[in-house]
Amino acid sequence: MTTTHRERVLTGETVWGTLTLGLTAWFVAAVFFFPVFWMVLNGFKEEADANASPRLFFEPTLDRFREVTTQTPGLLGFSEAFLNSFWVVAVSTVLVLALAIPAAYALSVRPVRRWRDVLFFFISTKFLPIVAAILPLWIIARDLGILNSHLVLIILYTAMNLPLAVWMLRSFFSEVPRELIEAAEIDGTGLWGQITQVMLPIVTPGIAATALLCVVFAWNEFFLAVQLNPVDASTVPIWVTSNVSTRGNFLAKLSAASSLAVLPVVLAGWLAQKRMIRGLTMGAIK
Repeated sequence: MTTTHRERVLTGETVWGTLTLGLTAWFVAAVFFFPVFWMVLNGFKEEADANASPRLFFEPTLDRFREVTTQTPGLLGFSEAFLNSFWVVAVSTVLVLALAIPAAYALSVRPVRRWRDVLFFFISTKFLPIVAAILPLWIIARDLGILNSHLVLIILYTAMNLPLAVWMLRSFFSEVPRELIEAAEIDGTGLWGQITQVMLPIVTPGIAATALLCVVFAWNEFFLAVQLNPVDASTVPIWVTSNVSTRGNFLAKLSAASSLAVLPVVLAGWLAQKRMIRGLTMGAIK
C-alpha cells in the first residue's frame, strides 16, 4: 500500500469516525431534550389533547398560558413568584461570587497550609441531605425572625452554592500563568490590583459559567423554598406546583406553567453560552 493510498484510507476512517461520533452526540442530545420538547408542546394543547394518546399534530392554543398567568385573588401569581425568584437568585449569586472569588484566589495563587483539607471541608458541606437539616434551619429562621422572607432564602442559597463556586473558580484561577502575577508584583501592583487587573479579565468566562450554574441551581430549588417560604416569598417552583389540581385534568396547564418557569434560565444560558462553554473548558487540563 502506497503512502498516498494509506493517507486516503486513514482520512476516510477519520471522516467516518467523526460522523459516527457526531450522530451519536445528536442522538443523545435528542433523547435528553425530548421530555422538554414534549412539555412545551403540551402547553399549547387543550387538556383533552394533552391527556390523549401522544400525537404531534393538533390545533395549538394559548389558553393554557393565559390561564396560568392570569392573577387569581388570594392565590400566588406568576409575576409575584417571578419577582421573588429574581431577587433571591440575583442577590444570592452576587454574594456567592463576592465570597468565592477571594477564597478561590487564596486557594489557587496563595494556598494556605493544608489547602486540600480546606477544599474538602467546602465540598463536605454538600454531603448532608438537606432534609436532615431542615428542622434546625426552620427553628433558627423562626428565632431570628426571618421565616417566610426573602432573606432566609438568600442566606441558604448563598451557602448552598458557595462550595461549588469555590471549587470551580479555583480551577479557573489555576489556569492563569504565574508569570503574569509575578510581573504585576514587580510593577508594584497590590493584592487587590492583581485580582481586578490581572486575574479577573482572564477568568471572566469561568466566572460567567460559575454564575450561570449558581443561577440555575437557585432558580430550580424547591425544598427549602416550600419549607421556609410557604406564603410571603414563594418562588417560581412553588408557583408551578400551585397549578396541580386535585380535580380534572391539569397536564396541559402544568406544562404551560413549567415552560414559563424554565424560560428565564434557558434565555440566560443561551445569552451566556459562549462564555459558559469557554469557562467550563478552562480547567480541563488541570
